[in-house]
Amino acid sequence: MPVSLQQKLGTSSSEFPPDWEDDERMAFLFSAFKENREVDPLDWDGKMKFWTPLIVEGCRRRGTVCVSLHELNESFRRKGAFPLGLGTIVQSMIRSGKVQKESDFAANVDSGWLSWGVGLLLVRPLKWTLSALLGSGRVPLEESFVVIDLVKEKAAALLAAYQCSPLAGHSLLSFPELRSLSSHICPDETTLCLALLQLQREKHVTVSLHEGEKLVKFSQAGHGRVSPVSEMDLGIYQLQRSEKLLEERVEALGQEAEKCKEQAKVLLKEGNKSQALRCLKGRKRVERKADRLYAQLETVKGILERIASSQTDRLVMQAYQAGVAALRISLKGVTVERAENLVDQIQELCETQDEVSQTLAGGALDANEAESEELEEELKSLLEEKAPDTSLTLPEIPSHPISTKETSVLDDAFFHSLPSVPDTNITDEDLERELGRLRLNAT
Repeated sequence: MPVSLQQKLGTSSSEFPPDWEDDERMAFLFSAFKENREVDPLDWDGKMKFWTPLIVEGCRRRGTVCVSLHELNESFRRKGAFPLGLGTIVQSMIRSGKVQKESDFAANVDSGWLSWGVGLLLVRPLKWTLSALLGSGRVPLEESFVVIDLVKEKAAALLAAYQCSPLAGHSLLSFPELRSLSSHICPDETTLCLALLQLQREKHVTVSLHEGEKLVKFSQAGHGRVSPVSEMDLGIYQLQRSEKLLEERVEALGQEAEKCKEQAKVLLKEGNKSQALRCLKGRKRVERKADRLYAQLETVKGILERIASSQTDRLVMQAYQAGVAALRISLKGVTVERAENLVDQIQELCETQDEVSQTLAGGALDANEAESEELEEELKSLLEEKAPDTSLTLPEIPSHPISTKETSVLDDAFFHSLPSVPDTNITDEDLERELGRLRLNAT
């Protein structure tokens, strides 16, 4: 069963807006445009609003940046019919800058080998040019148009992929290397070349054709523009290519030597000693050749390391030069005499500040000392004031024994022998002590 172009383009009814299932609505959208917008602006604008984003989104979904009227007709075919106004839509997109012919897109860029080396942008614009000269407004069915927003997206993704890849350290890339790097971004060679043209327009890429080989140079991180391909770039590229070839040959020779060794083992088990010995001799020759190539490989790597080191040294020198220039500007007008004068002024001001601080501190100290003296005098006067005597003053202990009668009644003589009652207040403890002494005297 033959595959339709709509299937090749990867479109299906599920990818269309809901209006796609409305026969009445789609009959209006599939109809031709009025002669000009002034006749029916609503009819004109409604169709433009529907088809323009649908065309762009369809290309984005397929991963391509180019489209032709023939592809659009087949992609949007519905129930055997295709939209009659797609040519008008394309012309409107051209006028608004949303799409551009491939020839016009490349004409604004110094495309170099891109426009001639990969079979792009050659004779196809001829029909368009003739129709324009003859006054026809029709868009050729096979004319290829570049969707500007999509090619910009591909260009940005390609630049980001290069900057994040191990190849970012290489000054030049071959076209096959770039094709492999961008396989997940650009589905075909045409898309890749158009993305490179956009990067050339943005000054992020330059291309060169060296000894029949297509080379691409990207701008480095931190640099707004790419520099032209120099003799140093070509020399480094040749060294890197030689390094890769030597590594591949050394690896191949190693595998060949191992194969000779395995063959010698098999022959020795079979009892064919002479053939086994011949295999071992062949292995020695291969190993010697591998050793020579390995020595050459180390030499190439050493040269590349020296070049990388020299580039680093150059960056350091540039940084030093920038630093010297900045220091010269910052020290403009500064002399040793002025510096010494400033230091002397600072020293003098510091000494003055110290004297002021000491003076202020001394005044505060005198005030504190005067206040302390006043407090000492007040404390002394408080201590000299006579405090009330709260201690118990007892009479002298009688020297003669206190006589008592055998009766339980105490006479007057006994009471006269007792000490007088103190005038001060007596506590219970004082009374207890006095009573104890009295008991002792009574015995």
